[in-house]
Amino acid sequence: MKETKHSESEKVEHVFTPSGIPIKSFYNPMDITAINYGAKTGDPGKPPFTRGIHASMYRARLWTMRQYAGYGTATETNHRFRHLLNEGQMGLSVAFDLPTQMGYDPDSPEALGEVGRVGVSIASIRDIEELFVGIPLEKVSTSMTINATASLLLSLYVGLAETQGIPKEKLSGTMQNDILKEYIARGTYIYPPEFSMRLAVDVIEYCTKHLPKMNPISISGYHMREAGATAVQEIAFTFANALAYLNEARKRGLSIDALGTKISFFFVCHNDFFEEIAKFRAARRLWTELMGTRLGAKEPKALMLRFHTQTAGSTLTSQQPLNNVARVTIQALAAVLGGTQSLHTNAYDEALALPTEASATLALRTQQVIAYESGVTRTADPLGGSYFIESLTEALYEKAKELLRDVEAHGGAIECVHSGYFEQAIHQSAYEYQQQVEKKEQIIVGVNAFVSKATESPPVMKIDPKLESEAVSRIRKLKEGRNQSVVAEHLDRIKKGASGSENLVPIFIQAMKSSVTLGEVCGALRKMFGEYDLR
Repeated sequence: MKETKHSESEKVEHVFTPSGIPIKSFYNPMDITAINYGAKTGDPGKPPFTRGIHASMYRARLWTMRQYAGYGTATETNHRFRHLLNEGQMGLSVAFDLPTQMGYDPDSPEALGEVGRVGVSIASIRDIEELFVGIPLEKVSTSMTINATASLLLSLYVGLAETQGIPKEKLSGTMQNDILKEYIARGTYIYPPEFSMRLAVDVIEYCTKHLPKMNPISISGYHMREAGATAVQEIAFTFANALAYLNEARKRGLSIDALGTKISFFFVCHNDFFEEIAKFRAARRLWTELMGTRLGAKEPKALMLRFHTQTAGSTLTSQQPLNNVARVTIQALAAVLGGTQSLHTNAYDEALALPTEASATLALRTQQVIAYESGVTRTADPLGGSYFIESLTEALYEKAKELLRDVEAHGGAIECVHSGYFEQAIHQSAYEYQQQVEKKEQIIVGVNAFVSKATESPPVMKIDPKLESEAVSRIRKLKEGRNQSVVAEHLDRIKKGASGSENLVPIFIQAMKSSVTLGEVCGALRKMFGEYDLR
């Protein structure tokens, strides 16, 4: 494709962020005269929390370094967890394979060829026991990236704690449990949206009442952004989904203050350094406004936007993969300067395969170098007051607020899932970005510029095919050794509960402690509610 030519004046005058916000050649005090410090920015640790949710931020406590990991069997993943903990990781983050995400046991025909490929296979109480061998549940915070089957993985986790004699009140961590973004961007949904929302809110209600240290939902802008959304869309669409969950949870009688202190968010950090920093600052301000002004939250902690960040997988390239080290470092630094509470840094080889132990360790070291050597943790919001950052924060805030209003004018999140509003908007943004890449208006080093003829072939992670057969054998052995009448009773109880309105999590916990499997529970629910086809 012929490269688009621009005059020097065009290059100077027409510069935009990836979200389409125009950028001036320079900024001065006149650009922020309309930004009232107390109302729109404020000190760190005070509403509207633009500058961070804690007064001293990382001087008092670093962000949680939580590397996402999971592959093969529970035993294999346990080895990776223990390695990362020994290397200084502060919390666990579990990646599950597609059968687990979609509610199939390893011996299901639908799981063939996918068991343990993109995450760990977890189908039973025995699997969860093996996953956490030697890891004290009451001392380690665990995040689970799981959505359609989040209620079942939470049930397995609670069931394991109960069998080990650990009070469930001591369990800490986060369930992703964000099913709406699956209909929008990922596709690992099972049931119709309304029933899926019921399961998600069951988790929220159960955790709010029984697990004081567990965040029951992490509402995710990450996957929408990875699918092609802009930073503005990431904020607005994520908050639209969040409002939908809160509205459903409040129908259960849960107070907005109790809910506000329990929910968390999951954002991505892309390459545009300043826009990403400003995005996090704008998001905190907008969320405080939504929680306080619109929903009436009074508890200060309920007004805080608490979030985990992951560097952007979609920016990683298989060409010249070592360039990804630089990309991840820039993104991680932006996340820290933006005030994240938790961070995962991608490994440089993830465009090729799951990360090796060595590349995963290097990704963790990237966080540690930023934390302990860069000096950026010594003061809260060190870029606060920058004419450019403050102006960009204001622009992102206004654009995200405007887009959120448009979502609500179209009926809100659930209606926009059914209508395809979100998908259409994200697809358009993805198309426009790809056009910029093809025209070389957006340079990707090693892909459309500075291309090297030499090929780099770093060692990559390979999943042993034997691990799938081992998982199949294990689940079959479990099923053969159970009391089948007890299993049948639990499945009947699940169907009865699903036909009513009671919270299903306690029913799931008892069933899975009795060796009912994830696939069997999902099979029973499929019979009750069917599967959803978004097409």
